[in-house]
Amino acid sequence: MSADEPRRLAVVGAGARAEMWVRAIGDHPDRVQLVALADTNQARMDAHNRWLASPVPTYAAADLATMLSAEHVDQLLVTSVDRTHAGHIVTALEAGVDVITEKPMTVDAESARRILDAVERTGRDVRVAFNYRFNPVHEVVRTLLAGGAVGEIGSVHFEWLLDIRHGADYFRRWHRDKANSGGLLVHKSGHHFDLVNWWLGAAPAEVYAQGRLFMYGPDGKRHGYARDYERAHGSPSAADDPFAIDLAAKPRLKELYLDAEGEDGYFRDQNVFAPGVTIEDDMAVLVRYDTGATMTYHLTAYAPWEGYRLMVNGSQGRLELEVVESDHVSPEATGDIKHGDEAPPERGGVTLTLRPYWKPPQAIELQPHDRGGHGGADSRMTAVLLGGKTDPLARSATARDGAFALLTGLAANRSLETHEPVRVADLLDLPER
Repeated sequence: MSADEPRRLAVVGAGARAEMWVRAIGDHPDRVQLVALADTNQARMDAHNRWLASPVPTYAAADLATMLSAEHVDQLLVTSVDRTHAGHIVTALEAGVDVITEKPMTVDAESARRILDAVERTGRDVRVAFNYRFNPVHEVVRTLLAGGAVGEIGSVHFEWLLDIRHGADYFRRWHRDKANSGGLLVHKSGHHFDLVNWWLGAAPAEVYAQGRLFMYGPDGKRHGYARDYERAHGSPSAADDPFAIDLAAKPRLKELYLDAEGEDGYFRDQNVFAPGVTIEDDMAVLVRYDTGATMTYHLTAYAPWEGYRLMVNGSQGRLELEVVESDHVSPEATGDIKHGDEAPPERGGVTLTLRPYWKPPQAIELQPHDRGGHGGADSRMTAVLLGGKTDPLARSATARDGAFALLTGLAANRSLETHEPVRVADLLDLPER
């Protein structure tokens, strides 16, 4: 490939998240070109090709190595089910192909080691799509903390709330099985753990956690919300259920999932109270970092509003962030999917306050808050990862960054099982940064 030619990109994993990447590739035609799709389901790939101006060749996911060679792929985008990431990443690296992977990089320590070893062995590059690093508000937090706004950091409190619309969706689909996703402490909280690692310039050393399945699953029927159906499509009981999604009413989801069921039997609209849920929905985590700082973290997947609160305590004061992504769940939107590129219909906003010692609190001025595209992060991330935009804040996460974010969640999961603190090095011992 000459320096003037666009990089040849392929995507493995043709679900809904691939849509964002395919659109982003089209935004940077001078830098990148989509040349192929791979998936376990031909109908999903056919749907993407119908939406493309120029359809591309399709391959079975099992034939990934063949695709990489035949289509002369320079970079692979991995947007498949989490448990499959490692196999695809290593296959690409060994074929001499660089990788961008959706988070989490993988779902267990053994496969993380396989990826890191393959990076070292091949000299190829892996980038993990931690889009929250690219949120403008999070960049301001990084700049303030790195600049010593609160002095030496002693502790962090981080509370993340998934509202009853967004949180429930993880319990309708493949994420509900921890073997597929690692649970929310890996799949979702990995975003948050990576942010703290990045903000503090730290790595997790020891983790303790408590958690349970409180709202969803069969035991959640005690709260009085459950309806008697296995999946929503075709079920009269799901017609007005605020926990149900109507795939037939959403054209893109209908093409990607409902119309594709005949190939693999995957139901995207399972009852959140049905059997088969092996992940938690309420989790508390205590982390000690290699800098000596600690973090208390809580994830709730059934909140009445969506957003998060961050408090950072230091030797010179305290930084407080509150982000409201939606202040409630509108009854008209209960069955909607929270799309990363669309702002929710409810109200939201953000405040960032610096509280120095012996001075009045200072409201940090921010640019207008973008409530779509993960706070504007998706387009900013793809401009760097695909469009070659400069990255002065070093926001592009490496495989090593992906491993450290993963290890916090894996150690928390292990602690849930053992009821004991877990040393991160006992799961995967990585050299100091």
